[in-house]
Amino acid sequence: MTHDRMSVLSAMMKQGVIPVFYHPDPEVCVNVIQACVNGGAPCIEFTNRGDFAAHVFLDVARHFAKADPRVVMGVGSVVDAPTAGIYIANGAKFVVGPILNADVARVCNRRMIPYSPGCGSASEISYAQELGCEIVKVFPGTQVGGPEFVKAVLGPMPWTRIMPTGGVDPTEDSVKAWFGAGIVAAGMGSKLITQDLLDARDWAGIETKVRETVQLIEKYRKK
Repeated sequence: MTHDRMSVLSAMMKQGVIPVFYHPDPEVCVNVIQACVNGGAPCIEFTNRGDFAAHVFLDVARHFAKADPRVVMGVGSVVDAPTAGIYIANGAKFVVGPILNADVARVCNRRMIPYSPGCGSASEISYAQELGCEIVKVFPGTQVGGPEFVKAVLGPMPWTRIMPTGGVDPTEDSVKAWFGAGIVAAGMGSKLITQDLLDARDWAGIETKVRETVQLIEKYRKK
């Protein structure tokens, strides 16, 4: 299955929730990611954290290339171009960062990989768009201004596609507020893939939580 730039962007917006996850054990990663995919979220943001995270990513990406080609492995917490290059070489199909870095944008554009940088102002969002970023990450979502910030930006810049991380929870009130404001997707980490579910190795529970969140987003997505 080919995951080109446009199909990846479409998939991210379609599923609405981007599970954000990292674990040092590739086997745990495989089980969690498969649960997310089965729950309707094939685009996964693997967090670039911990020693040898890129090696864990490579092992997991290789597994799914054969076991389930629906999986779209992306990488998050990328702040520089060399790191982006390593993950792209290891199979990353999209790149997310907490900050905006023009060099990362250039590396991603050269390989036609979507890049969603962290932005906290209208000027940063506009600069990201100038660099070719179709979906911008608002980070940290709550501290930047929450759903009201999204509404304020979309007023004069209605073409903007926003994906916040930080402050978007898999609850009805949170999803209604953020998606009602006009975001196209949201990154969710420990509130979606909870420590309790991980400790219990409850892969079915993760699948159910993801499926419920995808359905909730569809209910409140701004048409």
